[in-house]
Amino acid sequence: MLDTTITLSVDTTNDDTPENHVFTRYDEYQNRTVYTGPNNALDSRELMTVYRTAPKPAGNFKGVAKSTVKFSRDVEVEGKDSTTNVGAVELGEVSFSIPVGTSAADAMILRQRLIAALDDDTLMVRLMENLEI
Repeated sequence: MLDTTITLSVDTTNDDTPENHVFTRYDEYQNRTVYTGPNNALDSRELMTVYRTAPKPAGNFKGVAKSTVKFSRDVEVEGKDSTTNVGAVELGEVSFSIPVGTSAADAMILRQRLIAALDDDTLMVRLMENLEI
């Protein structure tokens, strides 16, 4: 079981000045746990949700372990008419599908590649804001 409190060192401005964001266990379900973030409120969600799916062996194959971490946060954005604002949910999700028996070194390479891609502002702006692929 994950810790009751998870502290993430987040570089919110991507200038090498991280700050701690504390997420606290809020609700547990089978194969899913929800944590609330530092600014979570009833009218403005800030959540981290973690999921798992156990491997299902098939024949001689040991199966694939799946896990996901998802961040969701309520934000306010300008409406189409630019005179009103509307609420919407901002989502970010990372999923893993790792064959059972994968070495720790290979799993780390996968994580580090994801971190590098997410931390590349040029790449992420082109992908997220311009939808370039």
